[in-house]
This record gives sequence, C-alpha cells and structure tokens, in this order.
Amino acid sequence: MIDRDTENEQYFEQILDNVEEAIHVVDCDGVTVYYNRAAAEIDGWKAADVIGKHVLQVYPSLTLETSSMMRVLATGQPIVNQQQTIVNRTGRTFTLHYSTFPLYRKGVLVGACDMARDITKIKELAERVTELQAELLDAKTPGRRRAKAQETGCSARYTFNDIVGTHDLIVKLKILGQRVAGTSSPVLVLGETGSGKELVVQAIHNASARKNGPFIAQNCAAFPVTLLESILFGTVKGSFTGAEDRPGLFELADGGTLFLDEINSMPLELQSKLLRVLQDGTLRRIGDSRLRQVDTRVIACSNVDPEEAVRRKELRVDLYYRLNVVSLRVPSLRERKSDIPALTHHFVGLYNNRLGCAVTRVSDEVYRAFQSHPWPGNVRELQHSIEHAMNVVSGKVIELEHLPDGLRQYGEDRNRPRPEPDRSAPRRTLPEILKTIERSSLAEALEECDGNISRAAAYLGIPRQTIQYKIKIYSLLDRVKANAEKEGGSR
Repeated sequence: MIDRDTENEQYFEQILDNVEEAIHVVDCDGVTVYYNRAAAEIDGWKAADVIGKHVLQVYPSLTLETSSMMRVLATGQPIVNQQQTIVNRTGRTFTLHYSTFPLYRKGVLVGACDMARDITKIKELAERVTELQAELLDAKTPGRRRAKAQETGCSARYTFNDIVGTHDLIVKLKILGQRVAGTSSPVLVLGETGSGKELVVQAIHNASARKNGPFIAQNCAAFPVTLLESILFGTVKGSFTGAEDRPGLFELADGGTLFLDEINSMPLELQSKLLRVLQDGTLRRIGDSRLRQVDTRVIACSNVDPEEAVRRKELRVDLYYRLNVVSLRVPSLRERKSDIPALTHHFVGLYNNRLGCAVTRVSDEVYRAFQSHPWPGNVRELQHSIEHAMNVVSGKVIELEHLPDGLRQYGEDRNRPRPEPDRSAPRRTLPEILKTIERSSLAEALEECDGNISRAAAYLGIPRQTIQYKIKIYSLLDRVKANAEKEGGSR
C-alpha cells in the first residue's frame, strides 16, 4: 500500500526544488531542516552540506540580531520584503531580497521559512544606471561631487569579491570587513607590505554607504611634515609665500573615505591635528582662523606593529586608541599558502588578458617552489613573479625556468642533501615506492586544504575526478570525512 503522506511530501519537495526562489527552513532551534536547489545555487553549496547545521554556521557573517530567521524565531512575527548583503563561508558576497515567515503547528512556533531571491546583478546594474544619470547631470550642471572627482582623480575599484582566497583567515577578514563597512568609525588595518591592505580598504569603502563619495589614498611617508600638513588640511592665501586658497584631502574626501597609509610615519606634530579631526570632525587650513566641518571617514594602515610604534614614540598613544576602534589584520601569504593555487590562477588569467598570452597552467615544479618559498613580499611578490614568468614564457605552461632567479631554487631538489640509503631495510619495487609517495602527497594536500577535495585537486594540479579516484584506492575517505566534520562540511 502506498503511503500517501510520503508520496505527497516527495511531490512537494520536487515542486520546491524547481521554483526560482531560494527556500531555507529551520526548526525552532535555528537548525536547517530544508534547503532547496535555488538556495544551494546562490550559496554554492549542496543541500547535504547545510541540512543539520545552524543558520549561523551556514552564514557566518550574520548574528542573532542580523539573522532574519533568528529574529523571527525570537518574536514569532514575519519580516517581509527586505534586502540584505551576506558573506558565505567561501567568502562570496551577495545581496538578497527576502521575506521570512514563522512556521506554526497547532499554535506552537516550530520553525521559520526564509524565501529569497539573489538580486546582486540587478543591484549592481541599478547602481550603475544611477551613476550614469549622475554623470549626465554633472555634465550639464557641474556640481560639488564632480568637482571633487576632477580635483582628486581618485576612486576605489575593488570589492570584497576581488579578494581571492578561501582560507579561514581570509574568509573571516571579509566577514569582519563587511560588518565594519556599515559604520563610520575609524579603522586600523594591519599587515605586512604586499599583503593586500589597500585592497581591503577599498573593499570597505565600496561596501559602505559612502561608496558614491570620493575615495582618496595618501602615503604618510611620501612627503616632509610641512608639505604633508598642507596636503591633508589645506591652505589659505597668504599663509606662506605662494600659498593659495586650497582645500586639503580631508575636505576633498568629505562624504567619502580618506585612506592614510603608513600612519606610523606621520610626524608626531601632525598626529595631534589628525586626532582633533577624528574626535570632532573639524579642521583649520594652514593660516586660517576658521573652523571647517568635514564628514570624512578615516581608514589607516600600518606595516609595523602599532604598539611597538607607540613604544618607540613614532605613534601617539591617544591617536592609536582612537584609530584602533576597529582593527583588521590582513594575513601574510605564508599564513595562507592553500590560497596560492587560486591566486596563481587569478594572476595567470589577468596577464593572459594584459599581455595577450595563452598560458593554461603552471607546472608541478613551479607549485613546489611556490609552496616552499617564504614569500617575504606576500601576494604582491607572487603577482610580480607570475608577471615575470608571463613575459618570458613561450608556450602554454609556466615552467621552473620561467620564474625569477630567487624563486627558481625553491623548486629544485638536486641541491638538497640526500640521506644515505638504509641497506638493512627490505627492498621495495619502484611502483611500491611511487605509491607510497603518491599516498603521502595526497594525505598532505588533504590536510593542508582541510579535507576540501576541489582545493586539494588544485593544490596538486590534477583533475577533481582523479583525486576522488585516488582517495578511494588509498583508503583516504575517512580523512576527508574527519576534516569535513571538523570544518563544518566539505564542498
């Protein structure tokens, strides 16, 4: 006899799997009980990766207060026709138009259902149309914003989706950066030279309500104190020989973001003036008695430990605490070497377009060099190394010989001292030795990539189907499952 309830439930799931809206259902504890195909396509996950997990595990950028499903579970009231930008665990940012409804059974709240549509592309298109309309209007009646753009010539190009990588440190940085973008508090971004600090700063600006305002970057180590002061705060006519009425960068960035790089290199006498702007939003141009009000968000960067800079009296302690309201640390490349394959693929594609090349991949020896190199210059050094290789390569594969001299040695094994063979050990055939090495390399790659099969395949430079086959024949499936459970699911 056919169980009609079971049959109807199967029909119902098939219908929900074929609607355009993403449907996500959680129980009264916030644990996922249903997740349809459209939701999986938006997030880039499979339903099996999400069902049984808490909604805050699925969307780590959300909190109890910002998650619509958790709010509905707390209040029992629906949330209708809202818009929200979310960062998922792979670091992708997308915008949803959603409604969330409470689910009741016999008058008791048993869960919540979220119905959403991905409007990221529509939102970007609408914003572009708005920008074009503003440009057209400015062309007819030049206004303040257009004047600023002409004077500064600066804008932010990068978003969080331009930050390549899926390492936990990078994903957490994107999530925190997305949250910080929603405020106007000062931000201190820390990281080594070449790690991508300005990329993060531009992404924060472009994710904020100030994205249509100016974005201006200034390196504080680039000018002497007197010149830097006039650049930042402006001048009035007659304040010194040749001085004119000229706004400084704080005024030019009004309504937008001012990025101060290497803040630890700013002279101490200027730091006190900067502190006043941060505290009350007012400044005086050089030689002026008039106070001017500005609405400029300051994001500062330091390539040295700011606490060490305070100890060496390079950074005022009161300025440090004012800037350190929110602190973001950009990891070095050696801390996230699992992202090297993705970064390599990105830069190869970039220089294929710029240089007219047709490179399809890099060799295993090159990846070995990349994984062994300590990368003191971080992502910038990797980018320049690939650019060098793309300028000298003649075929479709980047080989060890195409790398800069300093990198090439890390892919060569012949200079390494080799241990004397153990004559007493039982002899093994070459196929047995190769199998041992292959199994060890697979296990190491899976460990490095937290059990993620796709990333491990890219790490080793082999197809995903091949690594799946090797995992089975070498009985490494348990290792994948263990890592997947530890990390909250392998995708």
